[in-house]
Formats: sequence, C-alpha cells, structure tokens
Amino acid sequence: MRCYIDVHILQTVPPSNINRDDAGTPKQAVYGGVKRARVSSQAWKRATRTAFAEHVDSDRLGTRTKRISVLLADRLAARGRLDAESATRIATSLLGGLKIKAGKKAAETAYLLFFGRPQLERLVDLVADDIPRLVELDDEELADAVKDLPVLATLGSGHPIDVALFGRMVADLATLNVDAATQVAHALSTHAVDVEFDYYTAVDDENARGETGAGMIGTVEFQSATLYRFATVGLHQLAENLAGDVEATVEALRVFLTAFTTSMPTGHQNSFAHRTVPNLLTVAVRADQPVNLVSAFEKPVPSRGQGILAESVARFGDEMRTATSLWGLRPELVASTYRTPDDASRAQTLTEVLGPARPFDMVIGTVVDDARRRLESAAR
Repeated sequence: MRCYIDVHILQTVPPSNINRDDAGTPKQAVYGGVKRARVSSQAWKRATRTAFAEHVDSDRLGTRTKRISVLLADRLAARGRLDAESATRIATSLLGGLKIKAGKKAAETAYLLFFGRPQLERLVDLVADDIPRLVELDDEELADAVKDLPVLATLGSGHPIDVALFGRMVADLATLNVDAATQVAHALSTHAVDVEFDYYTAVDDENARGETGAGMIGTVEFQSATLYRFATVGLHQLAENLAGDVEATVEALRVFLTAFTTSMPTGHQNSFAHRTVPNLLTVAVRADQPVNLVSAFEKPVPSRGQGILAESVARFGDEMRTATSLWGLRPELVASTYRTPDDASRAQTLTEVLGPARPFDMVIGTVVDDARRRLESAAR
C-alpha cells in the first residue's frame, strides 16, 4: 500500500513578522519573478510539534535536545533515589556504547537528538532493578556491566508520533535514523509582497512632568500576506515507523492534521497578534504521488482593490482540476472546508473540484476514517 495525504491551506495573515532572518527581516523568496512572503518549513514544523501537546500528553511525545544524558540522569535519580553524581555515572555509561560525539559543554552531545520521552523511561527500566549494585561499581566495571544492554534497540523502536512523523537523522549512528513520514513546504504568499517598517517609540513612565521625548525608539519590519501552505504525509511510512500499529498511525495522522492546520509560528506575536485561522483547507488522499499546487500562484495574484483571497481560492481550485485533467493525478478522496463564494458559478466550480464545504472536524474525521480503512485492508 502506498498512500499520500496532501494538505493544502490558504491563510491570510495581517501585518506580522512571524519568521525572520538573521537581520530581523521577514523571510522572503522570489517566485514567479517577484518577491513573496515566506515562512520556512522549519518554523511551521516547530509550531506544529509544539501544538501536539494540546492533543497528546507531553510525556508521550518526543524532545529534541543535546541534553539526553542529563534527562536520563534525572530519571535515574528519581526512580532509584540516587544522588546526582551516581545518576550521571550510570546515564553516561548507558549511552557510552552509542559513541555519539560529545559536545563542547559537559554532558551534551555535539548536535541535537530527537527521541521520545517514553524511550528514556524504557532505558531506565533496563537498569532499574540493578541500580543498587551498579552504584557500587567503579567506572570501568560499570561500563562493562551495561555494555550488553539493548540501549540501541530501545532508542530505535517504540517511537513517539512526532519522531515517526518528522523523522530523525543521527550522523554518527545510521541505525538510529528514522525516515520522515511528513514533508512540509515553505509557505509562500500567493501575491507579490513588500516589506514595510514600523517606527515605534516607548515613553519612560517615570519622566518628570513637562519632560518630553521617548525613552526608546526603534523600528521593526513586517509584511502581510495570503499564504499558500502545503504538507504531505506518507501514510505507509508513518505506519512503518509506528510498527504497523493501525490505531497509533491514525491517531498520529489526526493529531498532525489538526495541529498543522491550526498552529502558527510565534515570531513577534506580542507586537502583532497575528494568529488567524485558515480560509481554506483541502485534504487530498492519493495513491500516486504528492502534488504541491503552488504552481497556481506562479503568476502572482493581483489585488485590484478587492482583496486577494477570493482569487487565490479560485486559482487553487483551477490548479487542482488541471492536475487531474492534464496529468491524470486524480485524488481518491478530497475533503475541504472553506467559505462558499457568493458567486454561484464559482461556488459550483469549487464544489465540483474540492467537494462541498464541511466543518473542520468533519474533514479530519473523514480523512482519518479513510486512512483506518486503508491500513486495515492492507493488514489483511
């Protein structure tokens, strides 16, 4: 079974700087010969992963950090009622066999590792009953005592949903690599965008009466845009990463679809309060290949003083129809939520291509139920 679940979103954002470069400027990209607003895939993946905690107990999720040894030592100390030094010695010995490069700081790895919190608990399980004996051993004896424990197998199985979705690469130890089930595109505006500047001042509240002038002045760059967002989930790869567990796979899919759709990167959010909800969501289930429909906006959408969203929605529908009619890339299921256009002709066209507009939870439920049927059928 091969199954790809494409997620297409059109979303307007007001003046904002939700993802900036090293100079503080909102990220941009040239597409179709003009500058577009851009939000990097990393920014939206981070926002999505953070939003997972709203739907799943955080203890069941992963974390990405250089401090795996510190986290493991904390758990050993709590479980075995150990002092910090003893817990650190055991944690270091357990992880030593992996031979992952050490970082510049003590007890840190050279790069970020992505692993599940439940996997750390299972590492503690490996030695929990033997902690009193291990504490009494010297460093060489301790390393010998734990060298045959299945540390690698423990970290290489039982992945949480975020590791299963976004994958993991460990340069020093390829056996720990996990192929990502999800790809996320950089979000691009459907139209040309210029960066603007906000000149602001801050008054010193304790100024003496009659004293004028600002206590601080500065500028912040911003832009507003109608963004096209795209991601795709390889359902077959997600199932493989979750050891073929059907319910775990569909739950991971449900959480991802919900979190990716509703999340928002937080750059300068206190200054701009830019959090909006999507204006269109279309989920297409395919057995052929993922299809990013950003080509609908290669020619930038003009404003014409009547806004950009309505034309962006129409162009998206046309592009999905074109992908089907010209290339034969026909989705097996399409579920969408959007505001039905007032124009009867446009409304009929959208309904033919995207299906009738449904509430968000119904779209998610429809896709998840379809995924469950496919997985169960493949397992028979």
